[in-house]
Amino acid sequence: MTTTSQPGPLSLYIHWPFCLAKCPYCDFNSHVREVIPQQRFAKALRRELAHDAARLTRDGVKRPLRSIFFGGGTPSLMAPETVAALIEDAHRLFDAEDDLEITLEANPTSVEAGKFAAFRQAGVNRVSLGVQSLRDDALHKLGREHSATQAIRALETARNLFPRISFDLIYARPGQSDADWTDELTTALDLVADHLSLYQLTIEPGTKFEAMHRRGELTLPDEDTAARLYDLTGNIAARHGLLPYEVSNYARPGAESRHNLTYWRYADYIGIGPGAHGRLTLDGALYATRRHRAPEPWAARVEKTGSGSTEETLLTPEEKGREALLMGLRLSEGIDEATFAARTGRALMDCVDPDLLEACIEENYLERDNGILRATGEGRLRLEAILARLVT
Repeated sequence: MTTTSQPGPLSLYIHWPFCLAKCPYCDFNSHVREVIPQQRFAKALRRELAHDAARLTRDGVKRPLRSIFFGGGTPSLMAPETVAALIEDAHRLFDAEDDLEITLEANPTSVEAGKFAAFRQAGVNRVSLGVQSLRDDALHKLGREHSATQAIRALETARNLFPRISFDLIYARPGQSDADWTDELTTALDLVADHLSLYQLTIEPGTKFEAMHRRGELTLPDEDTAARLYDLTGNIAARHGLLPYEVSNYARPGAESRHNLTYWRYADYIGIGPGAHGRLTLDGALYATRRHRAPEPWAARVEKTGSGSTEETLLTPEEKGREALLMGLRLSEGIDEATFAARTGRALMDCVDPDLLEACIEENYLERDNGILRATGEGRLRLEAILARLVT
């Protein structure tokens, strides 16, 4: 079987690597600087964007663009004029859709919330707030720079400025009870009920929390408690009209993150900025791209060559099949087998362990119907363990 996918609309991810502080649970590519070199990194991002857009333009035809996502790090530490310039560049360099989704991640500190109006003026039409908790004691333990009061004020400010709002919360924290989580989540959803990302607290290698966990200073809830809190989350979100369209994401119908759906549906996306990844179709073949991870060396590369790229790898059908499965089974809609074959060059059933697939279907963890393979509610609770063995 051969790949028949053609370049379609793509998404653009822009990475701003700087933060006010490093959270103890975070393993993202984020860096703390006493003074953020705003002008240098603004110029480098714009140059790298222009460099890659030129590569993707064929015979004067620009690639369609469906979304822009400013991620980090903490993108709300960017100067609003930098955000505006990058949005203007994207409109000029690509064939932007009329309803282009433009998301910016922000933290609800008073300093960042004070720039919300400027970001809206720059063209941002969706904000994703890193609330993480509405309890001051939990925020302190999570190393956050804002209070619960600041988070609530930021949510209210954002609601008055942006057409679409999302926010993140972390659950399955040490000592968290069902009653505590019910109260916290209900309060948050009463404030803004459009899109919600809920992440179970996990111990990531190389983080401060990993060291604390290793020393016995941090204990997470057991698996049964975490599963119960996950079920509780779905029930509370549903009462507010939000449905789980992905393992960790809930939205009102039509309010799903178009940008993140690009990842989960295994479509093309371009990633610029330190450490950014991409998946790009070039001359009919799919490539994995990666930028230099460290901010200053990345900027130096861009200043010298126009790009901070360190890797551009042609993906094999086997690699594409594995990636598409790992991403697609996170979605409640599942994976369409015909679309999967066109994108990867392999039949979906050739990419899984047939015996384990049959066992998962019998246990009601997965279901296969009318050319769609999807995880059930029970399966999503165990998805990481299933995928580790299912995907060949």
